[in-house]
Amino acid sequence: MSDVVRTRFAPSPTGYMHIGNLRTALFAFLYARSQEGRFILRIEDTDQGRYVEGATDIIYDTLRTAGLHHDEGPDVGGDFGPYVQSQRKDMYRKYAEELVAKGEAYYCFCRRDDKEAESSEGYNRHCRSLSAGQVKEQLAQGMPYVIRQRIPLEGTTSWDDLVYGTISVDNRTLDDQILLKSDGMPTYNFANVIDDHLMGITHIIRGSEYLSSNPKYILLYRAFGWEMPRYIHLPLINGQNPDGTISKLSKRHGAVSFQALVEDGYLPEAIINYIALLGWSPKSEQEIFSLDELVKLFSVTGVHKSPAVFDYKKLDWVNSQHIVMMSDEEFADKARPYAGIDSTPLEGKWTKIASLLKPRVNKLSEVAEKTAFLKQLGAYDTEMYINKKNKSTFESSIRIIENVIGALDAEEQWNEEALYNTLSSLAQSLGIKEGQLFWPVRIALSGLMATPGNATDILFILGKEESVSRLEKGVEMLKKASLA
Repeated sequence: MSDVVRTRFAPSPTGYMHIGNLRTALFAFLYARSQEGRFILRIEDTDQGRYVEGATDIIYDTLRTAGLHHDEGPDVGGDFGPYVQSQRKDMYRKYAEELVAKGEAYYCFCRRDDKEAESSEGYNRHCRSLSAGQVKEQLAQGMPYVIRQRIPLEGTTSWDDLVYGTISVDNRTLDDQILLKSDGMPTYNFANVIDDHLMGITHIIRGSEYLSSNPKYILLYRAFGWEMPRYIHLPLINGQNPDGTISKLSKRHGAVSFQALVEDGYLPEAIINYIALLGWSPKSEQEIFSLDELVKLFSVTGVHKSPAVFDYKKLDWVNSQHIVMMSDEEFADKARPYAGIDSTPLEGKWTKIASLLKPRVNKLSEVAEKTAFLKQLGAYDTEMYINKKNKSTFESSIRIIENVIGALDAEEQWNEEALYNTLSSLAQSLGIKEGQLFWPVRIALSGLMATPGNATDILFILGKEESVSRLEKGVEMLKKASLA
């Protein structure tokens, strides 16, 4: 086996990139990079019935967007290609027939609807005991067949997993799996063993759902006399149900694909950061990482055995931390498509708006909701004007807003500093605290209890004409409410 660590990510092109698949790719990438090894991409499309047009491009786009650049693969080449299994179809038969010759596999002529070949536990090994003459006769007649693995009927198969330790499985619990299908295509369980060997894969990293199949893979390595790779099985990823219970992560738990999370406004680097923490932990309290930091810190000893739970609240927090770490310019650029302010009066104020939003959003998709009031003042409840802390009532709010309108009418410099100084001076002349003045003004401008930015920020963004219009509407609403 090569002294250079070689890991692989071998997805099937069946649609979107599920979070579990992406975590497998991430851990395979991190382990290879942490060991100065090579990370290989192989497309496993032996199940043509599940093939989805365009899915391979999704795989490429996801890995590229996530920053998981592979050293070898269908799109970049390498010394062990082709890297698409359907393009390797002709090489699998000779290995299946080699196993037949060794007595480690056998021809099976049973049809799927052949009830005599089925038992309550699956295939009953009907063709396992056929004589050489019977096999030769069936082949001569052109009978369709598959090639099945001849699993030992006694003993155990054991291996040392780098996460789960020593695992032993009773061979009697294993079925004689199909290696080569009747159309000549290999099954996934056969092709991945052949390809891993031929591509020199030293460490196989995959989900723990493959633990039950692993003994059959090991028996294939032994049947060929090949050196086995090391195995690293990752814990399951569960989702939390509405009733608080957990179950395997699925669509019912929300967005579970990388593409859907990105479309929902999560940053790729934050998604990768969070997924790294699903089943792995560093030897520190740090939780926010760049990909380079993850490479430096990653160790198999940090991989957990117990299932991880996908927590959207934790993902929101991780994403918010990555947003805060962005430069103001980068955030403004990435958030702008979500704001819908192009070709509106707000377009020229976007830099200011973005600076207010940056520390107040968990994900980019929240930008639209948090900026909606700037584009249009929605209906709101006048009860919001009443605030005990600021001693705000309908009557006091009317008096304050009318005075503010008068002060703003005379305002010649429409910038944050000038607006703040004007309102601050007005508060002093009215004999009230700034908070008492700013509260009703902000409510009238936004119709919201909480806003990104204070009253002077909103005044600056809206401009003089729109600000005064909203304030006048607020007075009108308050007068009607006070008479009710």
